Amino acid sequence: MLDKPFGRRGLLRGAGALAAASLAPWTAGCAPDEDALTFFFAANPDERDARIRIVDEFTRRHPDIKVRPVLAAPGVMQQLSTFCAGGRCPDVLMAWDLTYAELAARGVLLDLNTMLSGDPAFAAGLKSDGIGALYDSFTFNGGQYALPEQWSGNFLFYNKRLFAEAGLPAPPRTWEQPWTFTEFSSAAAALTKRHRSGRATQWGFVNMWFSYYSAGLFAMNNGVPWSTPLKNPTHFNFDNDAFIEAVQFYADLANKHKVAPNASEVQSMSTPDLFAGGKAAMAMGGHWRYQTFIRADGLDFDVTALPVGPRRQGQPAHSDIGSTGLAISAGSQRKEQAWEFVKFATGPVGQALIGESSLFVPVLQSALNSAGFADAHRNLGNLAVLTQGPAYSEGLPVTPAWEKIVALMDRSFGPVLRGSRPATSLAGLSPAIDEVLRSP
Repeated sequence: MLDKPFGRRGLLRGAGALAAASLAPWTAGCAPDEDALTFFFAANPDERDARIRIVDEFTRRHPDIKVRPVLAAPGVMQQLSTFCAGGRCPDVLMAWDLTYAELAARGVLLDLNTMLSGDPAFAAGLKSDGIGALYDSFTFNGGQYALPEQWSGNFLFYNKRLFAEAGLPAPPRTWEQPWTFTEFSSAAAALTKRHRSGRATQWGFVNMWFSYYSAGLFAMNNGVPWSTPLKNPTHFNFDNDAFIEAVQFYADLANKHKVAPNASEVQSMSTPDLFAGGKAAMAMGGHWRYQTFIRADGLDFDVTALPVGPRRQGQPAHSDIGSTGLAISAGSQRKEQAWEFVKFATGPVGQALIGESSLFVPVLQSALNSAGFADAHRNLGNLAVLTQGPAYSEGLPVTPAWEKIVALMDRSFGPVLRGSRPATSLAGLSPAIDEVLRSP
């Protein structure tokens, strides 16, 4: 079940008409002699506006610090490599949980422990109000290379009307008491409708994320991590029986049970549009889809946790960490100003603004449990899926070789998810990845 993802996990494919005049093109925005703190980020238009709101509030409170937001174009890692090597590295940059280790290993990012140790009050506040797993996801080789700014883990959106019409009970309300793979598959089957010609008129389930990540997340919920260990892994567990079973289950949803669109069908459709239009009963994705769905006419939806496999029975379900953070360039000439901005965006005020935006899930408990966050999600009955999501998340591998590994995964997972190879074929992928890990 291959998807054509866009939005949060994708990079911005076009900046469009930028309403905020302060947004600078990359080459102009990061010149070292600019009298401004440069802040590099990727965003779609809605996210862009929310981030500019944080920038504006920061500069209102810190009129002595000028901030120049720099909107990324496609190819973020290549941009950073090119411009940091040329002495144009931004002062503050967005970091992705899966790719920051490459920058950290190359010395591009500042170890924020140097700033935290000099700011014990702020550090103590993060420790008491933050969620440890999110901060740990940006810890590499003993250094803290970013502070999390939002949680972007995956869960399930579901159409309440379609569940009621099928006579199905509402799915679980929390991560602690999830449904099983069997219960999930049965519900997807009951929610799938077809014309007498065989053409699907309503899907039980659609995927809105990268399909090989989604399959791996099902494996995680069958009791096996992606790699051993998760930080600087030496082995990827694609040859583990529990991992293989879960990936096969995921692939079978489309290719065997026909409750989800297969690879060829996905090429001609938008899975978010299917859910927004009431043509799909469940959709797997992250909070970045929330704005799309609250704007959809007549869509009455809620959120629920992912299912667990037979090897994780009796345990809570888990999402992926799925976080972006804010980092500081090791070569920045404005480290103290950059630290003030990072503190603001990742601290109580910035996180409250994030919670109120309805675009992001904040990373501080105080913001997650705030009236502002609840009001921005007042249409949801299962708000705990979001407020507890960060605490019920597991990390994906952190390695400087991640982009090389993704290229291998893309080639090997594709045939499995298309149904042309069994998931047992993934056992042959582990040695190739392990070789990359030995020589990243």
